Amino acid sequence: MNWFATLFTSTLGRKLIMALTGLFLISFLVIHLIGNLQLLKDDGGEAFNVYAYFMTHNPLIKTISYTLYASILIHALWALFLSIQNRKARGSEGYAISNKASSVASRNMGILGTVIFIFIVIHMRQFWAEMHWGSVPTKTYDGQEVKDLYTLVADIFTQTWYVALYVISMIMLAFHLWHGFASAFQTLGLNHAKYNPAIKFVGQVFAIVIPALFAWIPINMFFF
Repeated sequence: MNWFATLFTSTLGRKLIMALTGLFLISFLVIHLIGNLQLLKDDGGEAFNVYAYFMTHNPLIKTISYTLYASILIHALWALFLSIQNRKARGSEGYAISNKASSVASRNMGILGTVIFIFIVIHMRQFWAEMHWGSVPTKTYDGQEVKDLYTLVADIFTQTWYVALYVISMIMLAFHLWHGFASAFQTLGLNHAKYNPAIKFVGQVFAIVIPALFAWIPINMFFF
């Protein structure tokens, strides 16, 4: 069991966990975005409500969801530990030198991650907690009664402060992904001189497109 203890205590082990949980969260973003895009369909919310019902009642999806929640917590906690360790190890002079050679995103991963984590907590309170314990109305599709989560989302996206928070958080997510995507592959040893440019390009496109589409949903629903 020594290797297991090392995995959770060594700097390298924590970086590996950060990379693995980060890639898992990246894959989740794609799935979550596909579901959220159903909000833009002009069908009174049917597509989104049916999708949400499936996601909350499928045993496999529910298991993956609990894994997701654990990954978010682990990713956030490990990031905090690594940031503290790196700051202590560098010292003020070393930190200044490394800043000159690093990107804005890489220098502020801790701040970006903190903002995103706070947003996730608020987001879960607004939607996930309300879905489970709130008084959400229901609709019937093909004889199946489902919670009308579309109306819940539409109502929340009429609130200026939340739409602004959502968009700002997606900008923070874009910067976080800009550095984190390629960094995860490097940590896992999957980088190669031949493929690094492609990985970097895909990561940068992902970092722009995915957060932009997420941000477009509340903007669209707020204005149109």
